[in-house]
Amino acid sequence: MLKRNILFLLLAAITFSSVSARKNDRDHIRIGNRLYRDSLHAKAQVEYQKAVELNPRNAQAHYNLGNTLLMQGKPKEAMQSFETASKCHDSKLRLADTYHNMGVILQSQQQFAEAIECYKNALRRNPDDDESRYNLALCQHQLKNQPKDDQQNKDQQQNKDQQQNKDQEQQKQQEQQKQQEQQQQQQEQPSQQQDMSRENAEQLLNAAMQEERSTQDKVKRAQKQPQRRQLQKQW
Repeated sequence: MLKRNILFLLLAAITFSSVSARKNDRDHIRIGNRLYRDSLHAKAQVEYQKAVELNPRNAQAHYNLGNTLLMQGKPKEAMQSFETASKCHDSKLRLADTYHNMGVILQSQQQFAEAIECYKNALRRNPDDDESRYNLALCQHQLKNQPKDDQQNKDQQQNKDQQQNKDQEQQKQQEQQKQQEQQQQQQEQPSQQQDMSRENAEQLLNAAMQEERSTQDKVKRAQKQPQRRQLQKQW
C-alpha cells in the first residue's frame, strides 16, 4: 500500500512539472519583450508568433509582433499584424497606438490619404496624442503638395498607355493586312490553276480534233483508191 502511494505521488509530481513547464501566451510575450528591449528582434518575433499561435485573439501579441517586424524592415508584414491587432483591442489607448503605427507605415509609403485616416482614428481614441496630431498635420501638407507630381506621373503614364495602344493597333492592322494578302493569294492560286487547266483542255481538244481530221482524211483517201486483194499462195 505504501509503494502504491509513493508511485502515485511521483506520477502526480511529474504531471504537475510538465504542466507547469508549458508556457502560455503571456509568458511568450514577456520573453519577447525582454528580447525586444535587447534589440534581438528576430528572436522576439519568434516568441510573439508563439503567443499568437496559442491565443489568436491576443491583441498585445499582434501589436508587439508588428513592432518587431517593423524594426526588421518588414512593413507589409507589420501592417498585417497591426490590422489584426486593431480588430482585437479592447483598450482605446492601445488601439490609438495601433492606428498611429499603421499611419506611420502608410505615410512612409506615400499613401497619404490612407495615413491621414489612421491618424484621425488614433486621435479619436486618444485626443492627447501629440505625435499623431503632428504626423496628421505633416501628412496633410504632403498630400496637398502631392497632386503636381502625381498629375505629371499620371500624364506620363497616360501617354505611355496611349503609345502602347497605338503600337498594338498598328501591329493589329499589319497582321490583318498580312492575313488579307494571304487570303488573296490563296484565292488567286485556284483561279490561275483553273486558267491553266482550261488552256490544257483546249490544247488537248484541238489536238484530238486535228488527229480526228487527219484520220478522216486518211479514210477518205483510202476509199478513193482501189482495194487490193491479197493473193493466196498456190501449192
